[in-house]
Amino acid sequence: MVKAGKIQKKSFFEVNSSLTSAKIQLYAASPQELNGKIVKIDLTRSLRGKSLELKLKVKAEGDKLNGEPTSLELAGSYIRRAFRKGADYVEDSFVAECKDNKVVIKPFMLTRNKVSREVRKAIRNTAKDYLLAYLKNRSSREIFTEIMTNKIQKELSLRLKKIYPLALCEIRMFYLLDSKAEVKMSEQKEASEARAGNKEKSEQNFSFDRQGTKQEFKKELRNESKHESKPESKKEKSEKIKGEKSEKVEKKE
Repeated sequence: MVKAGKIQKKSFFEVNSSLTSAKIQLYAASPQELNGKIVKIDLTRSLRGKSLELKLKVKAEGDKLNGEPTSLELAGSYIRRAFRKGADYVEDSFVAECKDNKVVIKPFMLTRNKVSREVRKAIRNTAKDYLLAYLKNRSSREIFTEIMTNKIQKELSLRLKKIYPLALCEIRMFYLLDSKAEVKMSEQKEASEARAGNKEKSEQNFSFDRQGTKQEFKKELRNESKHESKPESKKEKSEKIKGEKSEKVEKKE
């Protein structure tokens, strides 16, 4: 147990992941402190401009840290750049089963021209049937690697080419069903900690401002009390009236 008030020495710990060659280093006091942490990795450079974000969950095994993949998500800006006028899009979202996990997959298909509702429905149903059968024979780790290497998308595009040639065929989102709640909880925890820190700072600033305004208000009251003129006595009033009358007489003469 660390004694209260003692400063903990922190350092960088490397997280190993078989899915990406990017170096992942996290700053903490110990490897156990990073257990369960969610790490986001931008794969845009490694995938030559394809804006794909990978989320890893850190698992501490002794002194070693391993990153287990939990989700892949394609950026909305990438899809918007690919979208053209005079084209239709087809998307879907459904739960599928792998060898080791239940997953949620969201395919996205973009046609070259406007197509009828029947064609869009045929594309959606064919894509769903193909992906359900494809994922059933593979583990979740294999699917992560195949989405990153664009293998699933190519095979799906060739299958859908028989119905209608597509301009774009992508997996917009893929994540493990159990991990989504954990990711949300960790993100909410980080957000609440950030809000608590900002609240403490704002309260401190407010208290300082309040003290300053009190002191300034007291100074103003003191200055006003100094500059305030005393009420005129009866003698001063009578002398003032006499002086005004003598001035009028002199002007008339």
